[in-house]
Amino acid sequence: MSPATILIVEDEPDIAEVLTYNLEREGMIVHVVERGDDAVGALEAHHPDLVVLDLMLPGMDGLEVARRIRSEPSTAEMPLVMLTAKAEEVDRIVGLELGADDYITKPFSPREAVLRIKAVLRRSSEGPGPTTAIEAGMIQMDIEGHRVEVGGESVELTATEFRLLQTLLEREDRVQTRDQLLSSVWGYSEDVDSRTVDTHIRRLRSKLGPASDQIETVIGVGYRLSP
Repeated sequence: MSPATILIVEDEPDIAEVLTYNLEREGMIVHVVERGDDAVGALEAHHPDLVVLDLMLPGMDGLEVARRIRSEPSTAEMPLVMLTAKAEEVDRIVGLELGADDYITKPFSPREAVLRIKAVLRRSSEGPGPTTAIEAGMIQMDIEGHRVEVGGESVELTATEFRLLQTLLEREDRVQTRDQLLSSVWGYSEDVDSRTVDTHIRRLRSKLGPASDQIETVIGVGYRLSP
């Protein structure tokens, strides 16, 4: 396999340097830009496999960069990890709602950052399992083709949203706790904010339109996909 290419959009040189050093140690190719408005050109120039995006940037903030990434067909499914400060909870939630696959909170452990980035890369590149098509109610999923339709209409999902829906479909009519979903979809077993799941579920429901009610909230427990 060819090495993964990572684009880091970060205006703090120390953070960019630490991330670059640790990702390159893992054999990845890393490009860095410091301004949000330089990110668009860097995407076209480097075609990264994943973007690490700070929220607070000169020129164009990270949320606007994320909107542009998700609005362009060529980058709509590109894995996206956001860098946030602990005080930026609202921006972090907005970032997840815009389609970020995960977030890293500053200050962070370089090892944790690398593990999270590798987990997102792994989720985005995993091949199909034994079952290549799943259907429940109005939802039809082609796993091998990475396509989802609701009532015959195509729905665009990020890699994480796709895997979340696939997990719910494969466990149809069975309640999944937030911890189970974090483990199955994100690959995390502990010390992760469960609101990550809630935010992705909310975004997934908005994309499923008339089928949104098939994802049921089981209060105090988690979520279940109804047939």
